[in-house]
Amino acid sequence: MALPGDRSEIAFFDVETTVPTRPGQGFSILEFGAILVCPKKLDELHSYSTLVRPADPSLISSLSVRCNGITPDAVVSAPTFAEIADTVFDILHGRIWAGHNIVRFDCARIREAFAEVGRAPPEPKGTIDSLALLTQRFGRRAGDMKMATLATYFGLGQQTHRSLDDVRMNLEVLKHCATVLFLESSLPDIFTVNSWVSPNATTRSRSNGKPSPVGTSLNLSTSSSRPKSEDAPNLSSPVQGTGEDHPILSLVTHRRGEEVSDSAVANPERTDSFDMGQLSNQMETESLQPDVTMEEKTELMSPKTNSAAAVSEGSSGHDAFIEPDKVSTSNISACLVPLFHGSQVQRIKILHRDVILQLHCARLSIRFGINTKFVDHAGRPRLNFVVDLSPRLCEVLEACDSAANKLSMDSGSGSEWRTVVTRKKGFYSYPTARLHIPTTVSGNVAQYGTEICQKEPSGTVQKLVFVKFDAAELDTLFKPGTFVDTFFSLDPYDYQQSAGIRLVAKKLIIHSE
Repeated sequence: MALPGDRSEIAFFDVETTVPTRPGQGFSILEFGAILVCPKKLDELHSYSTLVRPADPSLISSLSVRCNGITPDAVVSAPTFAEIADTVFDILHGRIWAGHNIVRFDCARIREAFAEVGRAPPEPKGTIDSLALLTQRFGRRAGDMKMATLATYFGLGQQTHRSLDDVRMNLEVLKHCATVLFLESSLPDIFTVNSWVSPNATTRSRSNGKPSPVGTSLNLSTSSSRPKSEDAPNLSSPVQGTGEDHPILSLVTHRRGEEVSDSAVANPERTDSFDMGQLSNQMETESLQPDVTMEEKTELMSPKTNSAAAVSEGSSGHDAFIEPDKVSTSNISACLVPLFHGSQVQRIKILHRDVILQLHCARLSIRFGINTKFVDHAGRPRLNFVVDLSPRLCEVLEACDSAANKLSMDSGSGSEWRTVVTRKKGFYSYPTARLHIPTTVSGNVAQYGTEICQKEPSGTVQKLVFVKFDAAELDTLFKPGTFVDTFFSLDPYDYQQSAGIRLVAKKLIIHSE
């Protein structure tokens, strides 16, 4: 395919891959598709797609086939990635990359594939991740922001999960979203009143750390030529072209002269560009990193499976929490329920005897104290800590994992499932799990969303009152080796190709002995 030499086109691309079925197993590209788009007219200039034969065809499991329909027989005569590497490099190198969730998924797969064939990967001029961009600007009205959901919202048909079809659908979705936002910007006073986002909501700009109005900034950065493992991307140069050159960017930016930060159109080296904002009390996000066990995101699923007609929430208060010894693993199940009343978007709930399961565990030993590595959209640390698990608690959590994972796969999710129980060999042998302390916000005041108490050696339990949100203060309480009584919920999530169960602490009693 003869390609233009000025590299001004936007390269929309998508990869279909195998789905790992065991820990430590990687992805193998099964299909690559791309279109080159004129940045001024959004015309499709060139297209390319091909199936790819993986080095190990046995990696194409039944789960992979369910996700994209690509069978081992379909790729038996397809070229290997080494055979198409020159073409892929020529399409992508030095151009602006665009796609849905490419920062988290597709960019990483491309780099891995080039590394496997011993070649330097292509480098983008800049990257437009429509998942981050549209979630920031369009999220609440369009549900979980998966491509299938967006396509349904705009009546664009069914997503095929094939590379070239998905790429073209992505471009059409962007055009539709941009048009709606452009029209809304013509009457901001009217549309702001009835909008899905509060006019007072704020998001933090990474460029200077100051709050800026949600829905009024477009986030830009460029890619560095340094290896993916380096920490700090180069943000000194703007993406080539201005709003006049890029209609997609021009339309999504409501008004000119506004603050520019680096999260929606992101460097592919960054892994934390996604910014949902406060969509609802039921939806939380966390920057995804390779070493994260749990993501702060509740499960959002397209309505492909009918949920139970009614799910009992159980009794109120801490009587709703049961001990692992009283749980019958054969009676653990999972079902899909609406995200909120009247919503077509669904999430997974874990049940025990048809009641939502919540657990109470006494004297769990803290393995690792408060982790503040990740922050939310307002710059507050997302708090979590790691505890050792008893054999019985492991059985219960793994049964929950199995039920939720099966329903996730049956519902069509292609995300990699991360087990709630972590088993690592090395300096400690106990299985562990991560407990999250959520944050609640009232006005501009942040508070811990978990009731935290302290138990004296005498047996007296006293509720702790915190004057301010201070993670350092918690760090002195949650020391390794300390015992803690826990009351927690099990919240499945499916977020940016990662899925699993997040344990959310509702009440913690720290033993001071």
